[in-house]
Parts: sequence; structure tokens; C-alpha cells
Amino acid sequence: MPDVRPQQQAQLEAFRTYVQPEIEVMLRVATSLTGRTGGAEDLVQETLIRAFRGIESFDGRYPRAWLLTILRRTHINMHRRQRPDVVENLDTLHGSRPAFGAAVGTSAEQHVLDQTLHPALQTALDALDPRFRTVLLLIDVDQLTYAEAAAALDVPVGTVMSRLSRAREKVRRHLGHEVLSARRLS
Repeated sequence: MPDVRPQQQAQLEAFRTYVQPEIEVMLRVATSLTGRTGGAEDLVQETLIRAFRGIESFDGRYPRAWLLTILRRTHINMHRRQRPDVVENLDTLHGSRPAFGAAVGTSAEQHVLDQTLHPALQTALDALDPRFRTVLLLIDVDQLTYAEAAAALDVPVGTVMSRLSRAREKVRRHLGHEVLSARRLS
């Protein structure tokens, strides 16, 4: 390993301690924000670069909230600069190989949800407005705290709580309707 100065060593150690354990959470949140695996990976990569550059100024408290704030701001900045992709020839997409073995057009989150959720629950989630679905997934699936979800979405904690309550109620109503319909058919 090349000779590393003490300042660089401290920076690397802080990165390993505070940032690396949060990468999976960052990927899940980024996937919720972008809706695409490739976009989520790009977002996390850019967030990691920014976190590494700023690790010296980080005080060590609440690393997840710090990283999710960087992630959210990076997402906003990337989205601001983003222009729609134009595909002139659809045949060029057929040979593409997505990262992490995901199917083309399928987010990692969607891939996991498709494999683990009951179809009725998946239908209920799909029927939710994206604002409500994102909060529900961040809290109930990704197990973020209300404060972490609020930081990731740049909304007040009360808004997260309200959206989560409404999302859960809509899912309950949808599932109740599904169960009643299934009983009538049998």
C-alpha cells in the first residue's frame, strides 16, 4: 500500500467508520427516490464522493442523517441538471446488461418486492401515490426512523408521520377490499 499521510489515514478511517456501514441504506433510499437501479447507483456514488470530500468537517454524530441529507441534496442537484434520454433506436437497448443483475427497467427495490410481497399487498402499494409509497417503504421496509425519512425527503417529521398514516390506511382499505372480493368468489 502506498505511503499514506496521517491526515489521509484519519480521513480513510472516518469514512470506513461512518460511511461504509450506511451504503446499503443509502442504496435503498436512493432507489426509492429515483425509481431506477442505475439512477440509484449513480446517486449513491456521487453521494459517497461528496461525503469523502466532507468527512473532515463531520462531527461523528448521526452519520445516517448526515449521509441522507447529502444524498437528498445530490439528488436534487442531479435532477436539476438532468435532461431526458432520447433513444432513437430501441434495438440498441436489447444488448444492455444492467448492474447488480437486475432486469432492464426494474429497480432493485421492485425486484425485492416482487419476490417477497403477497400479490394483493403489491397491488395495494402500486396503487399508492408515490409520496405515500416512498414514506411507507422508507419506514416499514427500509426501517428508517421518522427523522431519517424526513431528512431523506426534506420534509418535516410531521409530514412523514401524516403520509405514513395515510399510506397505511389506504393499504388497509385496499387489502380489506381484496379480502372481501376473494371471499365472495370462493
